[in-house]
Amino acid sequence: MLPVEHLHLEHVLQTVCVLESVISRSFGPEGGQVLFTQDTGQAMLSRSGARILTALHLEHPLARMVVECVLKHSTATGDGSKTFIILMASLLRIIHTTACREPHVSRFYNSKAAAETASARHLADKMLTFASEKLDDLIATAVVPYGCCLSWEDFTAKSQALSNNPCVQNLLTSFFQSRVGPTHCELMSSLTCELLTNWKFKNDSPPSSLHFVRDNLAALHTPVTGFPISFSRLVEGQVIHRDFAAPCQRADLQPVKAVVFTGYLQPKLLRAGEVLELGRGEQGEQRNIVEFSAWAERSLECVLANLQSLGVSLLLTAVKQSAAVLALATQAEMSIVECVSEDELSLFERLSGATPVRDYWVIEPEHVATLTFCKPILLGAHRYVHVGFRDSEEKITVKPCSLVLCGLGEGQTDQFASALKDAMRMLLSTWDPVGFTAATASKRTSLSIKSTSLNTDNQIPNAAPFQQCVLEPGCVIPAGGTFEFLLNNALVQHGSSCSISDDKNIGVPAVSQLLAKALLSVPRQIYYHSPRRLLQTQTRLLSFIKSHSHNFSIAHKQEVLMSGSGLESVSCKSQVLLAALQCVSSLLRVDAILHTHTALHTQPHRGTNISWAGTEDETED
Repeated sequence: MLPVEHLHLEHVLQTVCVLESVISRSFGPEGGQVLFTQDTGQAMLSRSGARILTALHLEHPLARMVVECVLKHSTATGDGSKTFIILMASLLRIIHTTACREPHVSRFYNSKAAAETASARHLADKMLTFASEKLDDLIATAVVPYGCCLSWEDFTAKSQALSNNPCVQNLLTSFFQSRVGPTHCELMSSLTCELLTNWKFKNDSPPSSLHFVRDNLAALHTPVTGFPISFSRLVEGQVIHRDFAAPCQRADLQPVKAVVFTGYLQPKLLRAGEVLELGRGEQGEQRNIVEFSAWAERSLECVLANLQSLGVSLLLTAVKQSAAVLALATQAEMSIVECVSEDELSLFERLSGATPVRDYWVIEPEHVATLTFCKPILLGAHRYVHVGFRDSEEKITVKPCSLVLCGLGEGQTDQFASALKDAMRMLLSTWDPVGFTAATASKRTSLSIKSTSLNTDNQIPNAAPFQQCVLEPGCVIPAGGTFEFLLNNALVQHGSSCSISDDKNIGVPAVSQLLAKALLSVPRQIYYHSPRRLLQTQTRLLSFIKSHSHNFSIAHKQEVLMSGSGLESVSCKSQVLLAALQCVSSLLRVDAILHTHTALHTQPHRGTNISWAGTEDETED
């Protein structure tokens, strides 16, 4: 029989605590970078929670299950990987303590461990149900009034006006500080704001521009190693990460006309499934290899002649062309760039408006793109192709640009690029919050009126009740534990109000109190090196809530609450709490692990090569 490992609550708690011990070293503003030595001997420094977790060699299925949950959440929101683990560990500790203290816990079970596991599972499900039903309302009524909603103009402000707009700077700076450290966070924040400014699409919704930058980031940035990050900059146009296969002989020509080819310009002698017939044809003419090659060369000359008639001087191809194509193109004073990636060709097509050529016999004017320039550009040790596009009022309001991202080593540039992509995801989650929609506004109207003991002094003035319960796009809150302190206070008051006013909600006060207690683990970890500062911050915040019943500007709030601590997304904080509760509930449903000796388990396990199939089967059993 296959070996079976029965799981208990202690096993789950120990597994998550091990991950917490790794993550906590890089958590918070005073957290450091984690040094890893890879199998190749290469050292890696990182502060990213997702990057640290994927670098671990994890053998235990529960650990791999947790890492996969973290990666899915990080992929969706771009933030909260370390908070995810810390919240999970805190929730499991509280659930374990409560389950062990449950009276008559083992009455219907064979063992105390089984009874504790069942009680913990029931408690986790109740906490998840409570959070799914009440969390959005509590955040909208008790947290949002102490934040602010950034406008899209704030994200796309001109670089010279960024100093007058501290909200966006603080939001991005706080994010990058947790990823690249305090030294480079301000520079990365400025580069991101400039990038968004240049890629602001005309008459388009803000999420569309953010989606565009996130999806095309691989083609929009060029990593350059051997230089400090201060050398990073934006360059006009697009940098194609290939060099000229045929020399660029007319770099000073303006405008430049270009055509994109997805296939070969010269017909292949034989393709898969084709047959070449040699001998005499129907008319008696001789057929041989020489005749076929001559015909192919004449066909190529006709194609290039057609391109010359259209004024084309630049060819971008997705595949490598033959030597005959390069030779004839050089004679025709045409430049060729081979093996351009699909992402870069897609971006080029989007910006130029030209259609790629799929049949080289049919080349029409709509296939020709007009560029302002085409020239080589030397970035570090590599030479690339640099092209510029004409201004288009119908598409974008400013000229396109590419980001040159410098770093001392390849690992550092990869870390900066990964942080930039996660920043786009975080902004998308901030601007397009999940779970806070107007469809649930009518249901929340009555909840807002009933929660007077919680929100009497926190209501947004001159706002309708249903508007108070809908999270606006771009909602942010001062960082440094503000979200956790405010929600903790709201959960405590909600539990007290339920225990007094509603006898039907048996168990709700206890669940609310436990969830409030678990939230405080995040600010405790932030102020781990200064417990006195933790108490001072919480006291100052609660005093601010009691003494102010109207809204202030975000700058004043930040000065009073958490001066210098930056900003963070309310939507991201809410999603990470729900995701942690869902993962805890899933973990506690696993009763046993069936160890199978297959080829899959003989290789090292990484977070990027995880399958839920085995876990789901075991859960169902």
